[in-house]
Amino acid sequence: MPSLTKVILFTDSDGRAKFRQEAVLLDQGKPEAALSSLMPSGGFQLRQSPVGFRSTFHCTTDPQWVFILQGQMEISLQDGSARVFKPGEHFYSADVLPAGQTFDATVHGHWSRQVGPDPLVTLFVRG
Repeated sequence: MPSLTKVILFTDSDGRAKFRQEAVLLDQGKPEAALSSLMPSGGFQLRQSPVGFRSTFHCTTDPQWVFILQGQMEISLQDGSARVFKPGEHFYSADVLPAGQTFDATVHGHWSRQVGPDPLVTLFVRG
């Protein structure tokens, strides 16, 4: 059965953001146009970030899909690892602050930045 890879940015049991992957089955539709099951959403936002944009460490407030429409987005984690997402790529951002904890910028979250010569344009779809 065909599938797509869902990259997930999540908060692990140690409170730190990490990446993992899982398959999204394309078990609906037709052989020439395979679809996933319908997923709920809570609205969407578009964002443009200028060349040179870089955030500070933060957690995702509400889990959401992030689709890169233009430019490149780098996501860096507390352990020093990073991934760059290019136009047409996406990930599911779900690294929320663990319940009952106070945000600590040395432990929690991730930071993001625009990479390359083009402004970053992203589509956020709330899950």
